[in-house]
Amino acid sequence: MNGADAGAPLVRAEQDGGVRRLTLNRPEKRNALDSALIEALKAELRAAEADDSVRVVALRGAGKDFCAGADLAALQRVATASVLENLADVDALAELFLLLRELRPPVVALVRGRALAGGCGLATGCDLVLAAESAVFGYPEVRIGFVPAMVMAILRRNLSEKRAFELIATGEPIGAAEAERVGLVNRVWPDERFDAEAATYLVALAARSASAVQLGKRLLYHQDAMGFAAALRAGADLNVLARMTDDTRAGVARFLDRPASEPRS
Repeated sequence: MNGADAGAPLVRAEQDGGVRRLTLNRPEKRNALDSALIEALKAELRAAEADDSVRVVALRGAGKDFCAGADLAALQRVATASVLENLADVDALAELFLLLRELRPPVVALVRGRALAGGCGLATGCDLVLAAESAVFGYPEVRIGFVPAMVMAILRRNLSEKRAFELIATGEPIGAAEAERVGLVNRVWPDERFDAEAATYLVALAARSASAVQLGKRLLYHQDAMGFAAALRAGADLNVLARMTDDTRAGVARFLDRPASEPRS
């Protein structure tokens, strides 16, 4: 694909079963983020949130790259924008990262090619990251004297303190295998098998209990700032709630109806 068609949406949305696929559609710009693309993506995420048929949201980039970070024109505006203009700009991006975390269904990044700067933040802001073997991740902002400030909230929750600091202080990119080793990526597959393997993974995830997955996501992130006792209390309260869902009642009934000869683990 050499470029998005004139009038094509900035984010393409397609659904197959319970999987809603969202595609960043600026391949001619390596899917770089600008205000219009950020707003279009937030709108599609909110639409997925409102649709009970959506069990998994998959996010990918059109063309060769996932997302190369901020759009060049957007970077040029940073130098001349006022404090209030810059504040509005970063608030829009912060809202996107928060939306990914608060969305009920899990969001899975499908990364081919480059995921750099804000694009790397976008990928790691998703609940799960699947990568092709040739994918590249990195935070090169330091090279222009900039700080990947907002994505540090994500990095700090995904990586060790020292590994996170190395990524932002050196700006050096890392390959998919290394990203998986340090915990930035969940799964890596060879490029030629990536689409098929990722599709299988998404279908399997969508087949899981929607209530269990969504409640588990909510509890996991809700516990971030809690002490041990508070986290246990929150877990106990959610345990009670989970027991009352239709999925749990049906699952327990199936488990108890198994023949005695079958293992019950």
